[in-house]
Amino acid sequence: MGGSSAYLPVGRHLYANLYDADPSLLGDERILVDSVLEALKQEGINVVDVKSWSFGGKKGGVSVIAVLEGAHVVIHTWVEYRYATLDVLVTGDHDPARIFERVKAVLKPRSYKVGFTYRGGTGGERELTTGS
Repeated sequence: MGGSSAYLPVGRHLYANLYDADPSLLGDERILVDSVLEALKQEGINVVDVKSWSFGGKKGGVSVIAVLEGAHVVIHTWVEYRYATLDVLVTGDHDPARIFERVKAVLKPRSYKVGFTYRGGTGGERELTTGS
């Protein structure tokens, strides 16, 4: 069986840790959902469904999952730790970094760490950015 051993990636996957963000934003389910939906709208991505949950208590937070066509955007927050994770997997010509930047602008973390990998291809994983 012939063919190339290299495969084109199916998608681009950006994942981030956001540190020292405003707890009032991290605990606001509506703001988090709206920030994800607005970032996806600006990128021209069709959202299949979005679900969110707010968790109370001492270690409360919010989880948002936006299901896209063959991809997703997920945020998990921990208010007590002033911390959030953001996971952006996109396909086609969409750029996960633009979505990350739009959501980050809303959460305003003091620092962050971002990683990137290709999904379904032969590209490797790499750390993109650390910032403050």
